[in-house]
Order: sequence, then structure tokens, then C-alpha cells
Amino acid sequence: MLIDKIKNELIEQRKTKFKGNIYHFSQVNFAYNSNKIEGGHLTEDETEEIFETDSFIPKSDDAIKLDDLIEMKNHFRLFDYCLDIIDEELTKEIMIKMNKILKRNTTDEDNPRYNVGGFKVVPNKIGLINVINTSKPEDVSKDLDNLLNKYHKIKNITIEDIIDFHYQFERIHPFGDGNGRVGRMIMFKECLKNNIMPFIVIDDDKPYYMRGLKKYKEDKMFLIDTIKHEQDLYENFARELLDFKLEDK
Repeated sequence: MLIDKIKNELIEQRKTKFKGNIYHFSQVNFAYNSNKIEGGHLTEDETEEIFETDSFIPKSDDAIKLDDLIEMKNHFRLFDYCLDIIDEELTKEIMIKMNKILKRNTTDEDNPRYNVGGFKVVPNKIGLINVINTSKPEDVSKDLDNLLNKYHKIKNITIEDIIDFHYQFERIHPFGDGNGRVGRMIMFKECLKNNIMPFIVIDDDKPYYMRGLKKYKEDKMFLIDTIKHEQDLYENFARELLDFKLEDK
């Protein structure tokens, strides 16, 4: 089955540092697009150079923020952590670890307002227009417990369940920063854990993704249709890259 092969090849190619296939594709595209959605300035080519060589030559004279570079490298580590715990039950501790990996050595780590390594201590909201209210800092732990308890009671998790979890997670917005990137990584992990085609939300589709989150209570299909489109894109790449059979020696 294709999803089993995706999962197995991601893990195996990560171990062997195999380049030019599904692991390489997923690392570069996930890191580039997820950071770009959150305002990152590195290009896709620069992202690939960083992944392959730990260095890059800027394509313009624009200044590159050190945090952009650090968070790109951290996203690679976050993806590897996702593969390490792919079959584990999702917990608050895993969420915190994901955020800590993403924000390690950034300027936010030295700012107590962001509380890297823990949940938010300062209230936050989503968006400037059509603002979405989020959980109060003192309610985050309780709200996540309720969300996880409800999620873990589902016997056969579907893509719709994972999307609904993502929406609820983003409404809680548990961290000072990095909520979107952690939330999208959680979806990737949970898809593979539950034998569902994973996906990467691409920056070109950011308007549809954001509209889907903001309109979710009114019409879930905005977000569901966007995510299913991203699944189709990832599946097409996976079929092309994994169209091989190794002969036993």
C-alpha cells in the first residue's frame, strides 16, 4: 500500500541520508512552505541548499534574519522528531517538545514572553482582521487535555478528524509562537500513524488554508477541500518518487 511505503521510505531514507527522493522532497518542501506561511523569507532553492550543505548563497541583496536560518534548520529537526515518534500517542509533552525543537536557539528562546519549552504566558489572537480569539494562558493545559481526550476516544480516525483536531488546536493556540508549524507537523504525523495520505500545506494555498480556519465553524468544507487538495499533490509526488521495487540480493 502506498501510505505504508511512504512511511517506511521516509524512515529508511532518513536513516541512510538518501537524497533526491521522498524524504528529501518532504523535508525541503515542508520546511520551506510551513515557514513561508508564517512569514519566512528564504526561497525554496535556499532551503534546499541549507538542507543539503548547511550553507547557502543568498539570491538577492536582501538581509537574511538569523532566526529565519535557525528556524529552517530546526524545522528539519522537527520533521525527524516526527518520524521518531510517528506511532506514539499524541500528548501535551510531544507538543511542547515539538515547539521547543522549532524555537531552539532563536531570539524567542531568550524572551520570557514566549516561554519556549512551555505554554504561552501572554494572551494571543489569530489575525488582525476577523480576529479569532484563543484560549487564555491559564486555560491552555485544560483545553488541550479536553481536546486530546476527545480525540483519543475516536476508534477509527479519519482525515476529517485530523482536520477538526487541527482547527481546535489552532483555536487554543497554546504557544507564544510556532503554533501553525507545530499544528501542521502534528497533522502529518497523525496521518501516517492512522494510515491516511499525509500532506504539506503549500504557501500558494495559504489564502485558502487561512480562510478554511477562519470559516470552519460556518462551513467545514473550505478547510477540508483545501487539505484534500494538498493530499492529492503529495500523493502525486509520492507515486512518482516511489515507483520502484528493490530486488532482494
